[in-house]
Amino acid sequence: MSSTHPPVRASDGDRDRAINELRDHAVEGQISHDTFLGRVDRALRARSRFELNDLVSDLPPRGRWRRRLTEAVSSISDLTTRLESAWRRPRLPRLALPDDSRTRYVVGRGSDCDLVLTDLTVSRVHAELRRESEAWLLVDLGSLNGTRLNGWRLVGPARVRAGDEISFGECAFLLATPQ
Repeated sequence: MSSTHPPVRASDGDRDRAINELRDHAVEGQISHDTFLGRVDRALRARSRFELNDLVSDLPPRGRWRRRLTEAVSSISDLTTRLESAWRRPRLPRLALPDDSRTRYVVGRGSDCDLVLTDLTVSRVHAELRRESEAWLLVDLGSLNGTRLNGWRLVGPARVRAGDEISFGECAFLLATPQ
């Protein structure tokens, strides 16, 4: 009589490890996107560790140098993204906060707006700057392409200060104090 043990059931951690290994090999170009998707689907349906091991058994072992190279490329990519952002920021046109007694300035493409922007990503009546007490608020007026403050899309009124980056659609400005 031979003693056979049931296969060890695959845990969520086993599945995650297999999928992460598949992802890493796909990123490195060792398997195609279609192969990756098919194997991930099989990994999600796998019932045992044996089935999961079978999904990655034909992949070449990942060397330490390759992992370090991938991490280095990722770090360099992150650095270049931050440098591009820092380089771009001072080059934005400056938009001075209004210095008169009015409390509302409308921004948009419409000719009735206080600040008219002709870019097609700007709605006819896009946003407004509203003075409340000593603070300025930026409010999106239901624009199609959104209003952003320091890269974040507005979902309600937000307080703005000199030095903030504000965007109406694709038109970005660096907020400045009146001169």
